Amino acid sequence: MADEISRDDNLMAAIRSRSERMPSHVAIIMDGNGRWAALRSKPRTFGHEAGVKAVKEVVRASVEIGIKYLTLYTFSMENWKRPKDEVDALMSLLSRTTLNEIEELLENDVKLITTGRINGLSIGERKVLREAEEKTRGNRGLVLNLALNYGGRAEILDAVKALATAARAGTIDPQQIDEETFSQFLYTAELPDPDLLIRTSGEMRISNFLLWQTSYTELHIIDTLWPDFGRRELFEAIIDYQKRERRFGTVSDETPPVEDAP
Repeated sequence: MADEISRDDNLMAAIRSRSERMPSHVAIIMDGNGRWAALRSKPRTFGHEAGVKAVKEVVRASVEIGIKYLTLYTFSMENWKRPKDEVDALMSLLSRTTLNEIEELLENDVKLITTGRINGLSIGERKVLREAEEKTRGNRGLVLNLALNYGGRAEILDAVKALATAARAGTIDPQQIDEETFSQFLYTAELPDPDLLIRTSGEMRISNFLLWQTSYTELHIIDTLWPDFGRRELFEAIIDYQKRERRFGTVSDETPPVEDAP
């Protein structure tokens, strides 16, 4: 245990030594709960319960290291296609966890927000989320964004419809629409684009997540299943990010590393 704590402390020190390369916004596709449960001959709901523990640890670690925005892909629009029992269990878990964690969010100055077609959730689920958002509204630390009933294509379509409505009403000139204007009609209008996108379970796809916002986001794919992802894995992902050179399509001004002589 002491060795593990020392290793985590070393990772944190390494991150802070390059604070100028700290990602402001980290997004995570939390994948692998079902497989984690299957490996233990347990139902998928067992994996989702274990996944909540990973969420708690990652939120705490994000606060500790100074991440400003953390977006978690919590429930996609496609997830409604899962068996009803599993969907019901997920929604119950979401409400229960939100209620149980409000005090810790307040203690850690975490502001909770949601992204997606929230009106697609039940009245009770919306009530729990709205109350949590209201109670944490004044917090000034980490912004924790839960992507719920979310789909990247749906978000873009909703933005296009809103823009078309504004243009028809004469409040916006279609010829003046640029990327910045379009971004203001997305669900994430108040958030910066993610710097780092982490996906667990080793799947090499982004699964309809933040399609517009991740155009220049750095990707970190890890084989670890979500319930096994924690503080150390988050720190290692940040260190990996800090080693990269983000050019956004331009030519680098940095001197390339000198390779060792053979």
